[in-house]
Amino acid sequence: MVSMKEKIGYALGDAAAGGITWKIMSIAFPLFFTNVFGLSFADAATLMLTARLFDVVTDPLMGSLADRTQSRWGTYRPWLIFGAVPLGLVFALLLYTPDCGPAGRRVYAYTLYLLMMAVYTAVNVPYGSLLGVMTADDGEKNRFSSYRMVGAYAMGFVTLLAFPYLQKLVGGTEAHQYAVLGAGFGLLAAAMTLACGLMTKERLKPVRAEKFTLRQFSDLFSNKPWVYLTLIGVCTNFFNGFRYAVAGYMLTYCLGGEVTVSGLIINYTVFMTFGELTCMVFGALSPRFTEWIGSKRGAFVAAALICAVFSVCFFFVPMSPDYIWVMVALVVLTSVGVGIYSPLLWSMYADVADYATEKNGTSSTGLIFSSGTMAQKFGSAISGSLVALLLGLAGARMTSDAMGNAVVDPASITSSVLTMIWLLFSLFPAAIALLMVLLIRLYPIKK
Repeated sequence: MVSMKEKIGYALGDAAAGGITWKIMSIAFPLFFTNVFGLSFADAATLMLTARLFDVVTDPLMGSLADRTQSRWGTYRPWLIFGAVPLGLVFALLLYTPDCGPAGRRVYAYTLYLLMMAVYTAVNVPYGSLLGVMTADDGEKNRFSSYRMVGAYAMGFVTLLAFPYLQKLVGGTEAHQYAVLGAGFGLLAAAMTLACGLMTKERLKPVRAEKFTLRQFSDLFSNKPWVYLTLIGVCTNFFNGFRYAVAGYMLTYCLGGEVTVSGLIINYTVFMTFGELTCMVFGALSPRFTEWIGSKRGAFVAAALICAVFSVCFFFVPMSPDYIWVMVALVVLTSVGVGIYSPLLWSMYADVADYATEKNGTSSTGLIFSSGTMAQKFGSAISGSLVALLLGLAGARMTSDAMGNAVVDPASITSSVLTMIWLLFSLFPAAIALLMVLLIRLYPIKK
C-alpha cells in the first residue's frame, strides 16, 4: 500500500510544473509578451511556434534518455532532484523585462523561452514517467494520477487567485511586478519539484533496451493506442490553450478590464481561478466517476461532451460585465469536464506504456510519457500562436507608446476583433472537444 505522504509528494511535482510554471506561461504569457514585454503579435506567435517545433525534437529524446538513466536515486527521480533549481531560475528570468531595446528584447525572449522549454522537458518528462514505475496496481495508478491533477489544479487556483493581489502588493510598473512575481513563484516551483523527487519511490525497474536505436521511435507509430492517445492529448491542450491564451484579451477588451463585484477583483487570472477550483474537486472525483461509468473511455467521452456543451453555451452570453457571474458559472461547468478527463489522460498513458512493454519486450515508459508532455506544450503553444495570429488577422495591431515600447493599438480593437476573441473562448474549444469525442471512441484500449 502506497503511503499518503508519497501521493502528496507526487502531487507537488505537478503543483510546481502545472500549477505554477505552466499555468502562468499559458494564461499570462500571451498578454505579457505583447502588452508588457513589447513583442508584436507576429513575434509572439512566431516565438511560441518556434518553441513547439523545438519540443518535437527534445521531448522524445528526453524520454529516451530518461529511460536509460541509472543512478542511486533511480531512473526518473534524479531529473527532478537536480532539475529543480534550473527550472525555477530560468522561469524567473523569463518574466524579467531587460532594458535593451526592441531587438535585444526579441533575442532575450527567444533565448529564455527556448531554454525554459528545454528545462521544463528535462524535469516534466521524467516526472510523468514516474507514474509507470511507482506501482504496478492499476487502481493505485489512477489514484496517483488523481492526486497529480488535484495538486496541479489546487496550486493553479492559488496562483491565479493570488496573482492580481500580489501585483498590487508589489506595485511599480507591470514589468517590475512580473519580475518580482517570477522570482517568487520560481523559488516556490523549485522547492516543490525538489520535494517531489525526494518524497517518491521507484518500485519497478524498467526493462531497458540494450542500446539506443531509432527503432524505438518507429515502434511508437506502429503502436495504435499511442497514436490515438497522442492526438487526444494534443486536443485536450488545444482546448485549454485557446481558453487560457485568450482569457486576458477577453477580460481586457471584451469586458473593459477587470470587473469588481462586492470587493472581489475579477481579472483574467481570477476569472480562470473558478475553473481551477472546479478542476481540483472533480479531478479528485475522477476515479470514482470512472468506476461509476465503468471504463476510462466512457468517462472521457462524458467529460469531453460536458466541455463541448457548455463552451457552446458561453458563445451566447452577452458581451458585457453585467453577465460576469453567468460567464463564471459556465467556466465552472466546463471545468467539470476538464477536471474529470485530466487524470484519465495520464493514467491512459501508463496503460499505453504497459501495452508497449508487452508488445516490444522492453520498456519505453519515458519515451511514451514524453509524448504526453510534448502534446501538452504543442497544444498550448500552437493555440497561443493561433490566438495571436487570428487576432492580428481580425485587425488587431501594435503601435508605440510615448517611451517607444510596442503596445496594442486601442483603435484597432474593432467589433471583428472582439468577436474573434469571443469565438476563441467558446466555439473554437467546443469544436476541439467534439474532435476529442471522436478520437477517444477510436482508442483501442478498452479499460
